[in-house]
Amino acid sequence: MTTAAPYGAWPTPITSELVVRSARQPAAVALDGDDLWWSESRPAESGRSAVMRRSADGVVSEVLGPPWNARTAVHEYGGGSWWVVNGVLWFTEWGTQRLHRLEVGGEPEPLTPAPALARSLRYTDGSVHPDGTRLLCVREEHHADGREATNLIVSLAAHEASVPEVMVEGPDFVSDPRWRPDGEAFCWIEWDHPDMPWDATRLMVQAHGERIVVAGRDGGESVGQPTWAPDGSLWFFADRTGFWSLYRWTPERGSEAMVDLGADIGFPQWVFGQSCFAFLDGGRVAFRYVDGGFDRLAVWDPHEGTSPPLDVPHTVIDGLHGDGDNLVYLAASPYQELHVARAVIKGSRLVSVEELVPPRSLGLAAQWCATPETISFPTAGGEVAHALFYPPTNPDCVGPDHDKPPLLVMIHGGPTAAARPLLSLGRQYWTSRGFAVVDVNYRGSTGYGRAYRQLLHGQWGIADVEDCVAAAEFLVCRGDVDSARLCIRGGSAGGFTTLAALTFHDVFAAGASHYGVADLGALAADTHKFESRYLDSLVGPWPDERATYEARSPIFHTDRIDRPLAVFQGLDDLVVPANQAEMIVGALRNRGVPVAYVAFAGEQHGFRLAENIRASLDGELSFYAQVFGFSLPPQEGIEPIPVENLHR
Repeated sequence: MTTAAPYGAWPTPITSELVVRSARQPAAVALDGDDLWWSESRPAESGRSAVMRRSADGVVSEVLGPPWNARTAVHEYGGGSWWVVNGVLWFTEWGTQRLHRLEVGGEPEPLTPAPALARSLRYTDGSVHPDGTRLLCVREEHHADGREATNLIVSLAAHEASVPEVMVEGPDFVSDPRWRPDGEAFCWIEWDHPDMPWDATRLMVQAHGERIVVAGRDGGESVGQPTWAPDGSLWFFADRTGFWSLYRWTPERGSEAMVDLGADIGFPQWVFGQSCFAFLDGGRVAFRYVDGGFDRLAVWDPHEGTSPPLDVPHTVIDGLHGDGDNLVYLAASPYQELHVARAVIKGSRLVSVEELVPPRSLGLAAQWCATPETISFPTAGGEVAHALFYPPTNPDCVGPDHDKPPLLVMIHGGPTAAARPLLSLGRQYWTSRGFAVVDVNYRGSTGYGRAYRQLLHGQWGIADVEDCVAAAEFLVCRGDVDSARLCIRGGSAGGFTTLAALTFHDVFAAGASHYGVADLGALAADTHKFESRYLDSLVGPWPDERATYEARSPIFHTDRIDRPLAVFQGLDDLVVPANQAEMIVGALRNRGVPVAYVAFAGEQHGFRLAENIRASLDGELSFYAQVFGFSLPPQEGIEPIPVENLHR
């Protein structure tokens, strides 16, 4: 039996404590013979990244236990921090950034020298030579004199400490060094400022002392995930036709298009070690692609071509690895958190799907999980934007008669990224309390092709904001939400969009920025190497376009913000330094605008500590409760955060 209760105040078992409790979701996966390996980030252990193994008999063990932390700081975002071959684990230790080797049952042994400057030499994205004697990996060197970091590909001994030998230098960025199966050649991806990897990259091969440009020679093409097939051909994705499609290269035939669906198969390379396709036996290739914001799985067969989408129960598919007829991958759906699944595929026919590493047991029935609806809606300039809409969902509660729910507009980070349809307790935290949520894939998001990505070029702070406004107005017109209680929230790039929406539009009644950008010029002048020229395409070259930066930066227009704002910030954030948050909070404080500020010592870009994840969620809820005048659930014991200048 359902009970009528005010929207926002519905009692729910989805508390901040549940959001972080035992939140051991897998972050990467690998196959090593009959063994499955994966890593998992643990908020309850200060965000430590553990490495786990499931042996062929189903026994699960923690290979890399505390205090070891397999996490790299290359590009600041990391990824690809560990790899395994024949039961040997290589990993980058977070505290020192040194590369280590670990045999199961032994102790980690450092393979790289201790740098003179702490954490100045960082390693990631390794490949073991077929004979097992040497490694290829990416090294990032940070200089004491403040020069821009140097990115290289190096080779070093696989089983003992050695001085790394530089194999590739010169490009501003490198990734994906991979040995060919015969060990006689290797490939890599490279790119230069001001391009980002989703703008233009080059795929290179070095064989017998000769370097070959396989793809991306003329620029304007995003190439990624080079992977050698067992037959020695090189597969990769590229967007030369407008979508990330699959290609195969051999010295004899050059590059050949293998799968072009008019849909994105690849990912934007924010982190290392991603995998959107994998080889099965018989020359088959399994791959994921995006269809209307949902991931699909299909198989290319050399005899039959491309299969229709396989009927797997997953809407998010990452990290594909193949062995025979078995495909292992990271999977999720609107009703399941991220976990490790195995699909058995005969020919192009799906035989079975099972959970190898199941999602955590939440004790929640499916009725608590809001089901996403894909929506497309008109936006500025005659364009169409996209989003995932989640209605308020609680089997025990309904809203009052003649009332509509508040809307929370969520903005993904990036901004070259995407909202994805998976069970997120951080999202259900809101829908189960009576909030409607719309997760906007604004112009510039991935999964809709290169042209859609490039609609944000020169328009960051304009097109993304227009699309968030358009999504809210679309749902108001459709009758789904209350026009007087429209809220907007986002982290990082999404935090900037939040601040810009509150600054330059009057649609939203309140907003929350998590480690968001307030000053675009400060971000361009003082950020890490990977993103140091990102804004050239999104806004314009800095400092030549200083006037444009200032025109779009909320910090220069705080006199236009008159809606309540909550700001949550990590004090050790190198991507968006804390001074940006403090500048905008101080300006609002002085103007008498309702504002709340919560700072977390020791946090970087994105919150990893369990207590801080809880504090930011509960703090934001208490902020909206104070702004809109609904009660917090007393059983949760949430302490309201101070909201300055709020006079009800």
